[in-house]
Amino acid sequence: MEEQRKQDLRGVASSRRRAQIIAFSCVAFTCGMVGAAYASVPLYRLFCQMTGYGGTTQRAEQASATVLDRTINVRFDANASPSVPWDFQPTEREVTVKLGETRQTSYRVKNRSNQPVTAQATFNVTPLLSGAYFNKIACFCFSNQTLQPGEEVDMPVVFFVDPALIDDPDVKDAATITLSYTFFPATPAAAPVADAGKPTGSSDKL
Repeated sequence: MEEQRKQDLRGVASSRRRAQIIAFSCVAFTCGMVGAAYASVPLYRLFCQMTGYGGTTQRAEQASATVLDRTINVRFDANASPSVPWDFQPTEREVTVKLGETRQTSYRVKNRSNQPVTAQATFNVTPLLSGAYFNKIACFCFSNQTLQPGEEVDMPVVFFVDPALIDDPDVKDAATITLSYTFFPATPAAAPVADAGKPTGSSDKL
């Protein structure tokens, strides 16, 4: 009887250890999946920026060194989330540019509310595969934008379409690229100490 009781106790202890190992493994797996999910966000963004996947445009430091005679139409679309009380529209609905030609356009934005609003513009282009060839040198979408009550401004975009587009069989025949922006609410960044004495509303828009 004593030997049987010892075996039973060993069995119970073994079962508890297995249960603890299984529980620990589940917790570790869950934590790992959560960590991977958070890590995947910047990795996914980097992948989109490098490949143009999903219509993600590129960011260029300088203008194209090559300009071709081939032209393409660029249309501009503007949207604002219902929680961003702004009038937002392009100053030009469509322009025709040469591949590699640097072009500047702008969007006009007005804050209809009686309080400051800070928002961030998301963006993409269609056809989606053309995102790999749409390069922006300067854009209001690179940072949060804050408008004071009733303030109205023009926000510029400087861009070019990479001449390499004509070598891509999937988009070389595209006649039009549509650049679309949507403003969503954003939390204002903390002001640098050096700007502590700057009057409210005197921040740059780029």
